[in-house]
Amino acid sequence: MNTNPKLLKLTGIAMLLLSASFSACQKDKVDTTNGTADPKKAIELPKSAVVEQAWPSNINTGFTHPDGTYTYSLASADFGSATLGGWNDSRAWISGNWARATLMPNSVSNGLIADVDLSDGSAYEATWKVRFHSQFDWSRGGKVGFGFLIGEGNTGCDIATDGNGGSLRLMWYNTGSRVYFQPYVYHRDMAGPCGDTFGKTYPTSGSLVKGQTYTVHMYLKSNTGSNTNGWVQVKIDGNTVLDQAIRWTTNDAQRLIKKLSFHNFRGGKDVAVWGSSQTSYIYFDDLVVNKISN
Repeated sequence: MNTNPKLLKLTGIAMLLLSASFSACQKDKVDTTNGTADPKKAIELPKSAVVEQAWPSNINTGFTHPDGTYTYSLASADFGSATLGGWNDSRAWISGNWARATLMPNSVSNGLIADVDLSDGSAYEATWKVRFHSQFDWSRGGKVGFGFLIGEGNTGCDIATDGNGGSLRLMWYNTGSRVYFQPYVYHRDMAGPCGDTFGKTYPTSGSLVKGQTYTVHMYLKSNTGSNTNGWVQVKIDGNTVLDQAIRWTTNDAQRLIKKLSFHNFRGGKDVAVWGSSQTSYIYFDDLVVNKISN
C-alpha cells in the first residue's frame, strides 16, 4: 500500500473535484416532472433527451430538414431545449423546409400543442412566418403558432386575476363574413375567464388568404409588483395590431417569462361550434426568438 503523503493529498483533491463536478451536473439535469409532483402530469422524455444543458434564451431555425416526420429529436435540436412538452410526432411534418402542424377532424384542442422551456426572462420577442394550407377549413377559429407563457402560464379559460401568470398567443377567427388574426392574451386585469383580444384584428377589413405567408412579430415585457408597467406588442406583416402597457401579474415570484408556446388547434370547447370534419394543415418557417432582458 502506497502511503506517500503527497500522493494521498493529490488523490483526495481529485476525489473532491470529481464529486463537485457530479453534483453540478445533477443540478443541471432536465426536470421531467415539469415542476409538478403529480406523476400523471410529468413530461415523459426519451432517455437521449435527459441531458445537462441550460434553457435556451435564443432560438433561430428555418426548419431545414428533409421532408418527412418532424420528430421530437429534430424539434428539440431546433428549439434548443431537451424539455419539449406535448410534442406529437404523428402531427408534425417537414414539407419544403416548413414545419407543418396537423389539426385533427371532429374535435377541438386536438392538434400540435407543445411548450418549450426558456431561460427565465423579463422581456422576450419572437418573429415567425405562417401560412394556412390552400384547402384549410376555417371553421370558427382556433389557436395558431408561437407565443409566450408567463409565470404559471394561464391558458384554457384559467382566469389570470390571481396575478400568478399570463400568456400571449395568437388566434384565427371566422365571423362568417370574414376571417382574421386576433391577439389572445391572459393577464391580471382581463375582464372575463377566457383570453382578451382587446378588440384588435388583422386585417382590419377583409379576410386572411389561404396559401398566403404572414409574418408575425411578438414582444412582451413583464411588469413589476402590482404596477401596470409591462408591455405587449403584436405586429403582422409590419402592421401594429396591439401595442400597449399591461399588468401581467401581481406576484413578483411569477412575473418572468418561462416558456415558448406552440399551440395549434381548433377551439374553443364546443365541437359543434368550433370543430371541422376535415384534417387541416398550418405551416411555419423562420422562427427567431430573442431574450431581451433577464
